[in-house]
Amino acid sequence: MQLQERINAFIKLGDFIRQFSNEVIQKNDKVEHNAIFFDGFKHQLKLAQEHNGWFTKENITFALNSWAAALTENNITQWLKPYTINNIQPKTVAVIMAGNIPLVGFHDFLSVLITGHNVLVKQSSNDKQLLPFLSKYLEYVAPGFKGKIIFTEEKVEGFDAVIATGSNNTARYFEYYFRGKPSIIRNNRNSIAILTGNETVEDLKNLSEDIFRYYGLGCRNVSKLFVPEDYDFNSFFEAMYHWHPIIEKAKYANNYDYNKAVYLMNEFDILENGFFMIKEDKSYASPIATVFYEKYNNLQTLKEKLHADKNQIQCIVSKGCFENEIDFGETQKPQLWDYADSVDSVKFLLSI
Repeated sequence: MQLQERINAFIKLGDFIRQFSNEVIQKNDKVEHNAIFFDGFKHQLKLAQEHNGWFTKENITFALNSWAAALTENNITQWLKPYTINNIQPKTVAVIMAGNIPLVGFHDFLSVLITGHNVLVKQSSNDKQLLPFLSKYLEYVAPGFKGKIIFTEEKVEGFDAVIATGSNNTARYFEYYFRGKPSIIRNNRNSIAILTGNETVEDLKNLSEDIFRYYGLGCRNVSKLFVPEDYDFNSFFEAMYHWHPIIEKAKYANNYDYNKAVYLMNEFDILENGFFMIKEDKSYASPIATVFYEKYNNLQTLKEKLHADKNQIQCIVSKGCFENEIDFGETQKPQLWDYADSVDSVKFLLSI
């Protein structure tokens, strides 16, 4: 397959996904192979929700909307413009995926195939309903993909390179198991927000999206705040309040109740509003329904600290504070060229 054929296939996949990317599913008769795949994907969406309580209709729809927006001709062309992708000798790249949010491994899947390689996918048991179905759609719109996409639930074998994502513990296992192979190994990272006290109500409301989307389970979710010594959290809590229906979700409510009980039994100082807690803590990774915070005196000193801790941080949300900052409300809307851990996976794939 030529590069343009692969690009065209993913554009068509974007058109297919777009039908499911709003609260109300809308069939588009111009989309290819809908007679075969439309109803089937509706069923897969239902299965994904039933299989994983964190994969609500709202969160799956949000993920699909993000990919529908990304998979356009303009976006894909802009993403690939800096690279030379010609006559790649196809290798088999194993992609080991996390399962914390819907389709979390799709970017790696896309990157391997768009560069001309074959992909060997090992999915998390938490997120295995959607991608195999979308892969079948790809094979229909571009038969050249047949034989280039393999899913396995067994031990990963017969590969030339690997992209693996997991926890800090599994990352150490990956590094040992995949030693000697070209690899990208990702472990736990968290995102932070730097507040100055000068944020608008709109800024803070946008920040709530960075905190609560996907229940805070993604590495791009803000799990830690840095605030000035005299920061008043009243405006912050007011801006968070429109997310209060989240407590009606049983899995979230159970985590909220459990973590609150732990904090109270240990006599930790917390601030909470009935569905969400903040706790002063130096850690970057906070439990569900909790965001940690840490106070700072000097912005320059904070920048030095964050630079030293950069391997623990995925995104920095702020307003005019940091060189590579992300706007409030934008962490869960990465572009194709926003690489996890700032590691250029396309460059890696072109080098193997």
